[in-house]
Amino acid sequence: MLPFLLIQTREDDDVAADELRSTTALGGFAPGELEPLRLEQAVLSGPVDWETLLDTHSGVILGGSPFNTMDADELKGDLQRACEAELRRLLDLVVPRDYPFFGACYGVSTLGVYAGGTVDREHSETAAAVPMAITEAGASDPILEGVNAEFDAFVGHKESMGRLPEGAVLLVEGRSCPVQMFRLGQNLYASQFHPEMDAEGLVFRLSKYRNHGYFAADELDSVIAAARRSSVTEPPKILSNFRVRYARSA
Repeated sequence: MLPFLLIQTREDDDVAADELRSTTALGGFAPGELEPLRLEQAVLSGPVDWETLLDTHSGVILGGSPFNTMDADELKGDLQRACEAELRRLLDLVVPRDYPFFGACYGVSTLGVYAGGTVDREHSETAAAVPMAITEAGASDPILEGVNAEFDAFVGHKESMGRLPEGAVLLVEGRSCPVQMFRLGQNLYASQFHPEMDAEGLVFRLSKYRNHGYFAADELDSVIAAARRSSVTEPPKILSNFRVRYARSA
């Protein structure tokens, strides 16, 4: 089987390593089936050879990020702008081909804005496990096969989709954030929630991003306690379904 590509944009080595750990475990990837690309490092060496990477992988998973798509350009550092430029080059290939793609959290705005949607800060969510509901369209989507119609998932974001791209299909919705997962074409997916995150992964990121605005810094202990009490069992099935559906032979 050709491996899947996990694109990461996290400068913190510990957070990137934990993201790789949880994505591998929750997605059911065997050793060698998920290869990380530290994009924030790769851009320092020049343009990424996306053509070759797509030809040698079964699909692409874009992990979460401390970057925010709608930040004013003058507030973005050189690294963020370089990563965004490379992701646009990737999507220039992925979208026309309808190549298997799954974007978690950061992937919603990255894919959504590229395809003509809009993002805003009206439906931000503090870091927590929150309720989700699969839409009628989502109930027949193969990536959501076997997932309970209502489930809890981990979130934590400052921006979200305000308007979906034309032709996008809403698959999962939330109470405080309406757009939680959508599909573009037949094979491109993005979720606002984190199917690749377990409770310990959330706790780890909370401690690392305490002062990044995902929650009030003085509420860290209570947010961690709530995360550890949560029962989040369904979202990893989505990641596993993506792996099973799109795995292809070399």
